[in-house]
Order: sequence, then structure tokens, then C-alpha cells
Amino acid sequence: MTYFTNINKINYEGPKSTNPFAFKFYNPNEKIGDKTMEEYLRFGVAYWHTFTADLSDPFGTGTAERPWDKFSGMDLAKARVEAAFEFFEKLGVPYFCFHDVDITPEGSNLRETYKNLDAIVAMMKDYMKDSKTKLLWNTANNFSHPRFVHGAASSNHADVFAYSAAKIKKGLEIGKELGAENYVFWGGREGYETLLNTDMKLEMDNIARLFHLAVDYAKGIGFDAQFLIEPKPKEPTSHQYDFDVASGYAFLQNYDLQDHFKFNIEANHATLAGHTFEHELRYARINGMLGSVDANQGHPLLGWDTDEFPSDLYSTTLAMYEIIKNGGLGKGGLNFDAKVRRGSFEPEDLFHGHIAGMDSFAVGLKIAQKLIDDKVLDGVVEGRYKTYTEGIGLDIVQGNTDLKKLEDYALSLSEIKHESGKLERIKTTFNQYLLTFYAGE
Repeated sequence: MTYFTNINKINYEGPKSTNPFAFKFYNPNEKIGDKTMEEYLRFGVAYWHTFTADLSDPFGTGTAERPWDKFSGMDLAKARVEAAFEFFEKLGVPYFCFHDVDITPEGSNLRETYKNLDAIVAMMKDYMKDSKTKLLWNTANNFSHPRFVHGAASSNHADVFAYSAAKIKKGLEIGKELGAENYVFWGGREGYETLLNTDMKLEMDNIARLFHLAVDYAKGIGFDAQFLIEPKPKEPTSHQYDFDVASGYAFLQNYDLQDHFKFNIEANHATLAGHTFEHELRYARINGMLGSVDANQGHPLLGWDTDEFPSDLYSTTLAMYEIIKNGGLGKGGLNFDAKVRRGSFEPEDLFHGHIAGMDSFAVGLKIAQKLIDDKVLDGVVEGRYKTYTEGIGLDIVQGNTDLKKLEDYALSLSEIKHESGKLERIKTTFNQYLLTFYAGE
């Protein structure tokens, strides 16, 4: 069955094209540096937002019109697989991602849920034989069902811990079966509302225990995917244990997990944590922990996780700057954890959203590569910290000093002369690269 009957394959037509079903900037075969755009960007489609979500929000019911929604139960799950692979083929995207409950309904018990999953995974595996689209990552949804009201691994109830572990075990087996390159852990309920009834240490210890169990099991079954933690500062709990990359990295170090995990960084989550997207990417990169990206953006006037398709070219350029500096994303990719707006309810809007996001990151990639090639920001940073390349600064960096020597040096100073940070000039130059790109195109 065909679900997107009026839409053909989305091709690159260039910036002068007026075809709404064409890429203007994303040319998968174009070489940027030593990789093609497709190799660098490694785009993925989020199964939940694209094929499962109904566009409901905190204030209204769903508006989505989806041709597969005429089915129900396992028939609906199978129709979504058919629609998904048609969508992947027409969009030309190399990857997709899913939670377990995205691809199949839960059964009346865990055994029945496993049976449903086995049926859909077998169907997906069959489709993947003839598709270029691979599984970037999968994960277990241990946050939506009422059983997770008090958390999953962090729950106060041992039965919930066991149930969560069972779902993760199954998720690791599914990941191996479908050749997933990564496996994500998002602690959607791993936090607390108040310390008045919370044993914080036990909860954090239990999260770490489950992570170690997952590492051991994956090794035991020969599943060599990259493990990823996805930080989020709030929603649903007031105090999430995986608040941001910094707190997540401290957690991994504290529990001797830093060699087994990297981070899946979401732009909208960075905003909710009070950071910029590029800040979270930079923090992960300089610590060797940048694994993958959930590509979206938040709305500056709204305080919740709006998950908009990325269109801010400043943000995509600065993000790609970090990703290029990281040498790419390795096994990771740019998964569009993004949904069309509630008013964009027609099936074709799913294509428009992904085209916008893919073009935006393609622009970001090209401009970021040019900034790096011309050493624009590198030159600024090198000049600003030049005092650490000689004299007392070099002694500090190389560890060839102590407090007494530093005091002696400080006492000999007559004045400290600063230079301007020239932030306005830097931003003007950045704008120039953006605008020059448009002129060149």
C-alpha cells in the first residue's frame, strides 16, 4: 500500500528551485572536506514524532491526519512500518530511530509485548534488506506508562526496576537484531519532585547499577553499539539526574561508566538547561564524549520542549562547527527528534519539516567548514590566549611553576594590560560568512 501517493522522491535541485518538495542546499553527494554531506550529517528520522505522534500538546488533542490511522492494534503497527519505509525511501534518509512502544502496542503483560515486538522487528528486518535506511539507534520507553510514575531505574519499587531492566534487555536484543549503531538511555522519569520523600543516593546508585548490567549484557550477546545518555533538565520531574552534559559526565565518572557511554545531545534540551546547543556540544567534544545529536530547536517564547524542526542557521552553523571539530559523529548521527507544528497536520507537512531541517544543517555544514578552513574563530581564540604560549603563561600550562613563583611574578607587575574581546567584530565577520554563502549560492 502507498501512503504518500502524491509525493515523489525528494531530490537536490539547488537554491534557485521553487519546488517545495526538493532540497535547496542538501546535496548528499557533495563533498565537504573529506566526506560527502550524507556521510557527515547522517540524518535520521524519529519514528515517534513522524509516524506515531498525533500532534497533541499540553492544551489540546491531536490534529494529525495520517492515512495509516484507519487501522488499529497490530494492523496499525504494521501499516506504520509500511509508511515509514516509503517515507525513508522518498526522503533518501540513511537512518531512523525508535522507542519500543513507538513500533508496537504494549500487550496485557510483558510476554505479550515481547510477542508484538518480535512480529514488528521481523517485519522491519525484512524491509531493511532492500532499503538503504539503517537503524541509528533504538531505546526502551521507560517513562510513559503509569508503572513508571515514580521513575524506572530510580523508582522506589524494586519490581519497577526489574521491569525496566527487562525492557532494556529486550531493547538490546532488538538493537543487535536490526544492526543498530547506537543504543540510547533517556531517563524520562529518572529524577524526583522533592527531597522530602527521596533517597537520592539509592536512586542514583540504582541507575548506575542498571547501566552496568546493560553494559555487561550487551557484551555478552556481542552487541557492539555505542551507548548514549541523553540529558534533559526538566519535564517531567523537577530535578532530573541527567540535567546536562556536565552533570551527566560527572555521574559517569563517579560510577566508572565513562568508558562505556557518550552523549546524545538534543538542542531543545540544551535550551531548557539554560545552555546553548553549541555549549553542550563543546562540553561533550572537549571531553571526548560527543556521540550523537537529536536535531531540533525550542521556541524562545515557550518554556517547554517544543521540538521544532531546526531552521536557525546560526545554531546549525555553530553546531556543525563543533561536529566538524569532533571529526564527525562516528557511529552517531543527526536524528530529527522534531515534530511539525500542530497546525501542520497534513501528511505532506512531514516532508516539508524534514526538508527544512536537512537544508538548514547542510547550510550549517558548508559555512562551518569555511570558517574552519579560513581559521576565522581559531585565529580569534589563539590570539586571545597568546599569553599562555610564552613566559609565565607557558610555565602555568606546562606545570613548571608554583604559588611562590607566581606570587614573585605578580609582585613584579606594574600593570596588567588587556585587549578588547572584539565580540561585535567577531559577530559581524560571522554574519559576513553567512551572507557571503547566500551570495555565492
